[in-house]
Amino acid sequence: MWQAGWQARTKAKSCSSRAGLQFPVGRVHHLLRKGNYVERTGAGALVYLAAVLEYLTAEILELAGNAAHDSRANILANILAGSWWDGGGVGGDAILLGERSKFRIVLTMNTIPKKKS
Repeated sequence: MWQAGWQARTKAKSCSSRAGLQFPVGRVHHLLRKGNYVERTGAGALVYLAAVLEYLTAEILELAGNAAHDSRANILANILAGSWWDGGGVGGDAILLGERSKFRIVLTMNTIPKKKS
């Protein structure tokens, strides 16, 4: 029977979600202890360090994205556009399917299209 005044336990929230961060505060704490950088840390210092790391990562990714956009570097897209699977889809390589399989998948690779100057 339920006791009077008993309440269900609330679901645990991570430090990162409480602080509104994407970087894991718990993992930062674990790595600081594991690397023998510190023995004791304050909770605020861990959140601050995770926030700084998240900010720096966001800035670097933004600069890299802008540089890639400016130079129109679509190397991976060009490679993937020039390759396709004949009869592909779900199934994978014939080697992985085994000897009994009647499926035959051939990877054909076109030359990488050159940029128009």
